[in-house]
Amino acid sequence: MAVSQLNAPLCASPPVPTVGIRHINLPHNDRFVVVGNHLAQHDRLSLTAIGLSVHIQSLRSGTRISVKKLADRFPEGEDRISDALNELERYGYLRRTRVRLPSGRLITTTESFNNPPAMRIRVPGQAVPVTAPVREAPPPAVEPPVPDPVVGPEPVPLPQQPCPRPRPATAHPTPTPARPVPATLLADLRRHDPRLLLSERDIGRLAPAVDVWLERGVAPDAVRRTLTAALPAGELHRPAGLLRHRLTELLPPPLPAAPHAPPGPVPDVRRLRPRVPRARAGAVQRLRAGRRPRGVVTAGDALMLGRTMEGADVHNVGRSST
Repeated sequence: MAVSQLNAPLCASPPVPTVGIRHINLPHNDRFVVVGNHLAQHDRLSLTAIGLSVHIQSLRSGTRISVKKLADRFPEGEDRISDALNELERYGYLRRTRVRLPSGRLITTTESFNNPPAMRIRVPGQAVPVTAPVREAPPPAVEPPVPDPVVGPEPVPLPQQPCPRPRPATAHPTPTPARPVPATLLADLRRHDPRLLLSERDIGRLAPAVDVWLERGVAPDAVRRTLTAALPAGELHRPAGLLRHRLTELLPPPLPAAPHAPPGPVPDVRRLRPRVPRARAGAVQRLRAGRRPRGVVTAGDALMLGRTMEGADVHNVGRSST
């Protein structure tokens, strides 16, 4: 009989679960979105901002998103969603721009970036630089041999005339283009409060809202006082968000149309008729009755009688007087 081997290897033990999470991954064939670890493991974004960014990246292009629509979709409130959108905008995952339509209406365009560290965000309207292909330099051209110069008689030197000295060109300073009033007003806020230091990007977003205030008849000094009055004490973490809130919530209504002045009273024409002297009132009555007035009527009397009587003919009065 064969001797039994007691040193045979034992059966493999089942896998022992390690400490921490275990991933059970299955491939996705449809309805999925690719998210980078730079977003999923961001060390400064809040969990609400990370989840909101994933939700926005999963939406189709053209889907309308706003604070109210997202608050209706998720249990978080409008304030929490607004703070999450501001976080994504600060770290380059979101960009919101106020655009004025030809009709005068202001709309907000939203752009989502899935990989800000690797994507260069270019300014709208700026062309993408194209690198031209490197071409090999052509071989140097062989110069033909130059013949030796023919030695001839030396030329007679002519008297040199003094050349006019060129006048130095007057350097005209390049005029600096003037900034629009809304942008100037926003950039000047840091002089009144150093905490209201805004970037060029924030000024470009807030300028359309300031323009609406100016179009409604509000003076620039009044807009400045509204933005700088009663600021909270301490450091302002998001001055642009504070100014956007004030420009939106404290927007005054448009000025009503100026009332038209009521028309004045119509004068009574009957009171403007001239009074006829008593001495000539009888003559007027005799002319109306067809009788000839007493005495001789002069041309001045006839003219006065013609103005005071209705329908009297001056020429007939002149004929009757002669």
